Amino acid sequence: MNCEPLFGTAKPVIGMVHLPPLPGAPRFEGDRAAIRERMLADAQALEAGGVDGIMVENFGDAPFYPDDVPKHVVASMTAFCQDLVDQTDVPVGVNVLRNDAEAALSIAAAVDADYVRVNVHVGATVTDQGLLQGQAHETMRLRDRLDADVAVLVDVGVKHAAPLGDRSMRAELADACERGLADGIIVSGSGTGDPTSHDVLEDARALLDERFPQIPLFVGSGVTQTSVAQTLELADGVIVGTALKTEGETTNPVDAGRVGDLVAAADRRR
Repeated sequence: MNCEPLFGTAKPVIGMVHLPPLPGAPRFEGDRAAIRERMLADAQALEAGGVDGIMVENFGDAPFYPDDVPKHVVASMTAFCQDLVDQTDVPVGVNVLRNDAEAALSIAAAVDADYVRVNVHVGATVTDQGLLQGQAHETMRLRDRLDADVAVLVDVGVKHAAPLGDRSMRAELADACERGLADGIIVSGSGTGDPTSHDVLEDARALLDERFPQIPLFVGSGVTQTSVAQTLELADGVIVGTALKTEGETTNPVDAGRVGDLVAAADRRR
């Protein structure tokens, strides 16, 4: 996967749109229009600040279904993602929490989005939703059946989780690329907004350079205005949520000023 044709830059900054609780979630507030307005306002602030892509996910839906969200979640996310794709000029990605790759890929194909994020693509992981098992064999075949031009970005050492068994990050990464056919790799910290270990980033970079130089490496948590330039020394892109929100709170609206400051810091490296 070459980032430049998709994002217009070799080292993209992807901003997060965290959807409020959707219909059916415990904290849904009963106003679908308000969800749409918040989503579009956040997307507009991200674009105004200069991001190269947007990733939308059902962040407000906790506690999350493990790997098979109900049909009403897919329907709601499809409707909202279609609005987002129609009203934004940057590439859009989809992540269906906790790990419904089938839903994410189906939504992306339906609304003409550009990429998806899959938290557990290969192997098995212990999470707050219990045991999650990678379904790379299903996800990649589904993409072929749908004839969807959608990149699949996958986490290695995903946050809010621990691997089942004694497998190294390098082994998981190699499997994700070689046997899972991932288009891009994401490494993250231990939780939302937590910094990504420099050692993990260096190790992932070295393995990709050695064995899979065509596969880009993204950092998926903890990137800030002060760390983005250093991060992009090793990473091919960053996915940023918390640092772009008002007062740095994950659930707050996107602050276009914070976005602009982080993108400017990234530009000094790019």
